Amino acid sequence: MAVRVRYAPSPTGVPHIGNIRTALFNWLFARHEGGAFIVRLEDTDRTRYVEGAERAIFDSLAWLGLDYDEGPDASDPSRDIGGHGPYVQSRRAETYRDHAAQLIEAGHAYRCYCTPERLDEVRKDMQRRKLPPKYDRHCRDLPDAERQQSRGLPCVVRFKTPLSGQTGFHDLVRGDIMFDNDTLDDFVLLKSDGFPVYHLANIVDDHLMGITHVLRGDEWLSSTPRHILLYGAFGWEPPAFAHLPMILGPDRAKLSKRHGDTSVLEFRDRGFLPEALFNFLGLLGWSLDDRTEIIDRETFVRHFSLERILASPAVFNREKLEWMNGVYIRELPERDLAEWTVPFLEEKLGTPIDRELLQRIIPLIRERIKLLTDAVGMADFFFLRGDLEYETETLLGKKLAGDPAAAAAALRTIVQRISGLERWEHAPLESAIRPLAQELELKTGDLFGLIRVAVTGKTAAPPLFETMAVLGRERSLERLDAALRRLQAQASV
Repeated sequence: MAVRVRYAPSPTGVPHIGNIRTALFNWLFARHEGGAFIVRLEDTDRTRYVEGAERAIFDSLAWLGLDYDEGPDASDPSRDIGGHGPYVQSRRAETYRDHAAQLIEAGHAYRCYCTPERLDEVRKDMQRRKLPPKYDRHCRDLPDAERQQSRGLPCVVRFKTPLSGQTGFHDLVRGDIMFDNDTLDDFVLLKSDGFPVYHLANIVDDHLMGITHVLRGDEWLSSTPRHILLYGAFGWEPPAFAHLPMILGPDRAKLSKRHGDTSVLEFRDRGFLPEALFNFLGLLGWSLDDRTEIIDRETFVRHFSLERILASPAVFNREKLEWMNGVYIRELPERDLAEWTVPFLEEKLGTPIDRELLQRIIPLIRERIKLLTDAVGMADFFFLRGDLEYETETLLGKKLAGDPAAAAAALRTIVQRISGLERWEHAPLESAIRPLAQELELKTGDLFGLIRVAVTGKTAAPPLFETMAVLGRERSLERLDAALRRLQAQASV
């Protein structure tokens, strides 16, 4: 049987690390097996629907390169790609109602007319008695006369869970798992508004869409016996289940925003490359061996197997992710890296970027950046026009602090020495400037620091002489002159 897996997010928010890791593992398994990767939007909980979440789901998948074989058309979710649609649950409501009616007819489900107030009292009573709060099955065996009287009243449909025995299944990650039926309640299948809960919609859709394997987070492990019971009630063969390991923070606590668990699109906007995040997520609960950390997409697909998924929790290490991103940045061709940095620079500067100039800058900064956003702070000054913004104290540095006249004299000498250089290149610039430190009785670092702030506005920047070469004669001298005027004005105060 051909493998068919699904990623079924709810548009109740943007995809975070754990959620998109599930999508990635499903995608890898489908591609390794030559099967189908299906996307289905589970949007029946309308109270938690978040505007824009659907777009964020599609954008996250596209950015990471997780193409799907069947699902809603990303450009118009009302249209379908594939022959098992609709792939949006709110468009399948009649299907769920029909299947709920089938279960009632077969004696596996019943209508429950209990009011929210009664259910709240039952819950409080259970808590007072120190029992797990669950439904007391009041409507499970209502007399026909009482049930007839209740017709037309608001109701939900509940599953008639067996009162004894056990329900078990084999998990492809965790092995055989067994649950006592008396620990399960008569869970809701259909809400009073006619929309299904996750348990019913999920089972019906997986069956009708021919899903062969369900790979999902381990938070759904406790729900699986309910799903097994539902499959049995319908007379369907359940798919194979694989519950993926939890993701923890470095402190071994559940992953949260304080650990860096932000949305996938935030990682994009913070300057991570999709291939780096793909690689990092692929190793959260799976390994190729005990040493390989940089793995390309093709290698992941070729070697991915469920047998190598770990049952123990995975640890999210942001420092490792940033290191990995830096590795991918350094492996990019310079032209590609330039293109990746363009949007970040244009957003910061508010103007189109000279790509030819950027091509010359990239070799100066690529070894120094871990995030694409780092390139903004290291390269923005190349594109600025007019005077740079910096404090005079920053220009003077520690050695020349309080002596703007000496700093001005040093800059004046530098401008005189380099203005007439025949070639405005790294080597001639260094040959002209480096000997001046001894002549001016300054440490080389102090002199270079003075020049660096003058021409870049920063205390930390790419190598000085390469930077001046890329800036060019005209702009370098303009900035040195502007710094000189500033120091002369300070000295005369």
